[in-house]
Amino acid sequence: MLPANVERDGMSNYPHLLAPLDLGFTKLKNRVLMGSMHTGLEETRDWNRVAEFYATRARGGVALMVTGGMAPNKEGGVFPGAAGLFTTEDITNHKIVTDRVHEAGGKIAMQVLHAGRYAYGPECVAPSDIKSPISPFKPKALDAQGIEKQIADIVTAVVRAREAGYDGAEIMGSEGYFLNQFLVTHTNRREDEWGGSYENRMRLPVEVVRRARAAVGQDFILIYRLSMIDLIPNGSTWDEVVTLAKAVEAAGATIINTGIGWHEARIPTIATSVPRRAFTWVTKKLMGEVSIPIITSNRINTPQVGEDVLTDGCADMVSMARPFLADPDFVAKAQAGKAELITPCIACNQACLDHTFSGKMSSCLVNPAACHETELVLTNAATPKSVAIVGAGPAGLSTALAAAQRGHKVSLFDKADEIGGQLNMAKQVPGKEEFVGLVDYYHAALAESSVSLFLGQTVTADDLTGFDDVIIATGVMPRDPQIAGQDGPNVLSYIDVLRHKAPVGQRVAIIGAGGIGFDVAEFLVTNDSPTEDLDAWLTEWGVGDPQNMRGGIRPEGPQPEAATRQVTLLQRKAQKLGKGLGKTTGWIHRAALQMKDVQMIGGVNYEEITKDGLRVSFGETRDDPQLIEVDTIVLCAGQLPERSLADALIAKGVTPHIIGGADKAAELDAKRAIDQGTRLAAQL
Repeated sequence: MLPANVERDGMSNYPHLLAPLDLGFTKLKNRVLMGSMHTGLEETRDWNRVAEFYATRARGGVALMVTGGMAPNKEGGVFPGAAGLFTTEDITNHKIVTDRVHEAGGKIAMQVLHAGRYAYGPECVAPSDIKSPISPFKPKALDAQGIEKQIADIVTAVVRAREAGYDGAEIMGSEGYFLNQFLVTHTNRREDEWGGSYENRMRLPVEVVRRARAAVGQDFILIYRLSMIDLIPNGSTWDEVVTLAKAVEAAGATIINTGIGWHEARIPTIATSVPRRAFTWVTKKLMGEVSIPIITSNRINTPQVGEDVLTDGCADMVSMARPFLADPDFVAKAQAGKAELITPCIACNQACLDHTFSGKMSSCLVNPAACHETELVLTNAATPKSVAIVGAGPAGLSTALAAAQRGHKVSLFDKADEIGGQLNMAKQVPGKEEFVGLVDYYHAALAESSVSLFLGQTVTADDLTGFDDVIIATGVMPRDPQIAGQDGPNVLSYIDVLRHKAPVGQRVAIIGAGGIGFDVAEFLVTNDSPTEDLDAWLTEWGVGDPQNMRGGIRPEGPQPEAATRQVTLLQRKAQKLGKGLGKTTGWIHRAALQMKDVQMIGGVNYEEITKDGLRVSFGETRDDPQLIEVDTIVLCAGQLPERSLADALIAKGVTPHIIGGADKAAELDAKRAIDQGTRLAAQL
């Protein structure tokens, strides 16, 4: 708990966010929805594990949760084998989840998601046989009988959700999934009663809601997830959005939830470079058009942001999904006036969406216990130990906090004068401002913990005697690329640029196109970060008002500010640059740099650095030698583990635990470092 002098009343801080919402037949205890996330948990069929994931968040105080998308039938599953309520056994298993949530004082709705042409399998179906750009499978165009089957299956799934004890169901009608595909001419080329005019194109989602309401009665929450800005060519007009919202309300929806962008849209919507609450202005446009509550979503990640959204009249309720992976106690901490102790979602996508789209179990970079609640448990230590941790980067910080939570006596050392390690470079990169909040959280968490912190101290092996366990989290050091002339005055390391802000010329060559190379390029071509300026960000990505521009797409397209430097990004590998970046965010980084005219060149040999620039050649035969004339060369050629202290301890007969970059220098991988540190602390 916080000291008494900083205890605050959360209700007085967040009167709108924490106010109840009366739905008539039931009441929600606050205005916070945990939005739908596909985690992969249901597919494990470990129902105790599934139940504990949701119950943990219910105990944390969220008013209503929505599950990951459940398939209404095999052809509608996001991938083969996707979970759904197909049998009486499924209903029985899901009741384990709903019972646990209700015992924890929470409410939960099941999302029914028909993927349509996004279904990753050969049986996929859609209004028309138009293949999605993000799937290799061409869908089968449904006939009238096939459409009736899909409606019946979706309604049956909603009925089964009620039988399984869910408090409601969310019908997924956005993000470019099946129902959304019927709404726009981009994907619906039909000429029958399900296509052509907008009245016909919206017939399917309205009919689904109408039949679902008739099937479950009036005392069951029906949420309709409505795409309010498609961000694709030939998307919905604003008049069509309003028309659909009114029709969905009349058909029996309890709540309308906001969907932003199709999955195939080339505009980021939830990545860390997207400004906070970037699309709440879209939801606000619908306020007053319908009488049922409206939920807004996307990049709302602190109680204050949520409070501001509601105070500004943008919605009746806010949806936050990934923040509940980062901290299941988000609402409880806000209620207790402890917002600074909320582990922040930094919208990195690394352990959640990247895992989902790679077929892995989801988790969270900052909270590796997410989706592992029954396995990664920090119990009180039977025998508290004296533990020394060297390195206050993400690996050392996560280990220290988790070990102290278990009751160990922890001493945390770092030679720097500040905590954070590599996070302090990441937070300098435009579009990664959320890392500032992560470092601030670690400050608050350390102050609240029993960890003894020693900064500005270079620790030797002799200083670490007398501890029961020694943990080395000393991070990484830059790899030496061994290029002739690299000691010249026109050569800098990425540390010089990001940490020390060394002067950089107008023409720059960056050696190395991994995550660090991309970050340095973004840093060097950007003046004021558009992530901190919503209008600038909308202009940069070509997002317009859907009331004036169909689908919210500006006809002139993206209009970024001019690059502040001329940058060339190079790598030795003869492959597309950025191939190793995040599965769901790599395209954003590549597009952002391409919009700034960054030149990307692969398959190079670094021959020599001269006062005039960088000499390179190509291929094994070192063909086509040429000089890239630049003022500054920045080395981002990878990292090596900083193991000198670990090696000194081993030489003295001490066997330390080695974690994070000191263990494996794979880019700046905070996800692995935090997971490794937390798991080590759980085992001490």
